[in-house]
Amino acid sequence: MAVINVYEQYFSAKCDFNGVPRKGALVTLVSDSGSGFIRYEAAVSFFPHCAENDFAGSYDAYQSEELFSGPGRRSKKREALLLDSLREHIDAISLKLGGTVFWDAPLRDARRG
Repeated sequence: MAVINVYEQYFSAKCDFNGVPRKGALVTLVSDSGSGFIRYEAAVSFFPHCAENDFAGSYDAYQSEELFSGPGRRSKKREALLLDSLREHIDAISLKLGGTVFWDAPLRDARRG
């Protein structure tokens, strides 16, 4: 199986989780493929972001959702459709953690794989 970060980007955010205020979020779209099978997952991880260069990961304020699973390979067309709906999915799973991603306030440029 090959796991690829199709998309990841850091954003300003707000989330209070386990008594710790979180001011940043890492948003990802991950592809996991092998043996003619493909799976895509959207995920958000809220982290403290205590300083401008603080991107330390947080493993307790994490939520993910499977967006697609089935036979096939990576597809630019499918990935474009998933990226178009990524914000909606991330907003929905962020609510489960009581968090909000500020889409208009990226902390770094997006990375694509």
